[in-house]
Amino acid sequence: MANNLGWLLGAVFITSSTFFFILHKGKRDIILDRLHVSRRRVSGAKTPPRSFSPSKKQVQGLVEPNYVDTFPPSRLSTLNDLDVSALKGPLREAIASPDEWKTKMVPMKTSYMDVDDEMYMPCGFSVKEIKALGNFPDYATLSGVPLPQPCSEFDISKALPRPYRPFRWAYHQTMSLAKMEPDWWLEVESTYEERIRERQDLLAKHGDAVLQALPGSELACKELMEMCLQFLCARYPHHFKLNAEKMIFYNLILKNETDLKHTPPLHVIFNNIPEDFALMLRDDETGYYLFRAGIICSSLGWNVASKIGMRLHEIHEPIPDYKEKMQFSMDRYFAKKPTEKPIQRGSWGLEVDQPLYMPPGDPHEKLRDTQMDDLALSRCNLRVDWQTLRRLPLSGAVVFNFKALFTPVEDFRDEPYIPGLLLKVLNEGKKSMMEYKNTWHVEHVVKPTMERFHKEQVERGWVPQDWEPHTLEESPWYPGWEEKWRKNQGF
Repeated sequence: MANNLGWLLGAVFITSSTFFFILHKGKRDIILDRLHVSRRRVSGAKTPPRSFSPSKKQVQGLVEPNYVDTFPPSRLSTLNDLDVSALKGPLREAIASPDEWKTKMVPMKTSYMDVDDEMYMPCGFSVKEIKALGNFPDYATLSGVPLPQPCSEFDISKALPRPYRPFRWAYHQTMSLAKMEPDWWLEVESTYEERIRERQDLLAKHGDAVLQALPGSELACKELMEMCLQFLCARYPHHFKLNAEKMIFYNLILKNETDLKHTPPLHVIFNNIPEDFALMLRDDETGYYLFRAGIICSSLGWNVASKIGMRLHEIHEPIPDYKEKMQFSMDRYFAKKPTEKPIQRGSWGLEVDQPLYMPPGDPHEKLRDTQMDDLALSRCNLRVDWQTLRRLPLSGAVVFNFKALFTPVEDFRDEPYIPGLLLKVLNEGKKSMMEYKNTWHVEHVVKPTMERFHKEQVERGWVPQDWEPHTLEESPWYPGWEEKWRKNQGF
């Protein structure tokens, strides 16, 4: 969401995922380490979505770590919980020990369909076991992440995204991360049809610049597609249906159906889910993760074509201090990320209008270089990219996804504390951080407006006279958000 927040960069999120999980004595909760947010140059172009970075500085001068023998935690034991006849008897008895499967890894650039059945994916599942699971296995059990609860009050014509306001103060280089909420992994709302059409137009115009899948990503793409469709059918059962036997997916909003046997997985996702996805795969020769497949229609200043095939640090090369402060932590986090512990967070920026896709050299980039004298407040929008990062259980791929959401800054007028908090960040945020966020081109309009809104809220008694701006307890929302949100949808 922040200026170029393209998605792709799993790194972006990655970075964010840069936080390390620590076990707490007596608790199974994960404590998110403080993260460092990398700064970006003023234009913000050519970098992935706003990223996360660790708070601890890297030790410089060390030899690059070797992750060739580091593998993510395996969910292989979940096979014992699945009722799959093909996994009983001889097949189950043939499951290899970690020492064995780590020596028979499917090469990153090779399809799992083109290798011996006795070879293995990074999380320990053999090709034989994956084939035995078939289409649409129980991913809730395999991943350890439950399916969402049905959204019984959902009306697509009125549905609004939750009002994410991920503003923080003190605004230093730490990121607000949380466990992913399983009910909200993918979010459908009233702009659904409009966004699908807009993205289809982008694909028709830009092709490989917004969607690519390199050799070796076949299993990850199939797995992601199946998990997405299972989620949609569980969350919005009155709008999406799946016939797993006939391999037909029914979209009752768009009034169409998809033949899953003959439609590439990423195209299935693309035509039904208006969110961006980046799949990072483990390189069997180095243990590092590379961007091997993705759909990116919300990037600002870069595109899939310019980043595909890159390692995390290559994706983040334009970001100042990435190598010194983030590269080590990001690579290590990706190497060890658990499947059952997905995370979420939001990044933000301020935009003129609602630029969804801004490839390199796009005319809209020039708006960031000047403060227009005639800029109307109605053209100023908050852009939030709500992001998640999770590992897929079978392929071991790490998938970063995000959805770009736009809100007129005029809406902040009746959102308690938000104008004062945003004004504090814009006025006193660390210079390098604010340059990275690139809000200057709208500040001459937004700042005085937020000052006026904040004064009104104090006069109305919504905000105490002596309130000192700080990260809200309700973050990434604000006090009373849910009542307003539900009311606006007719609940």
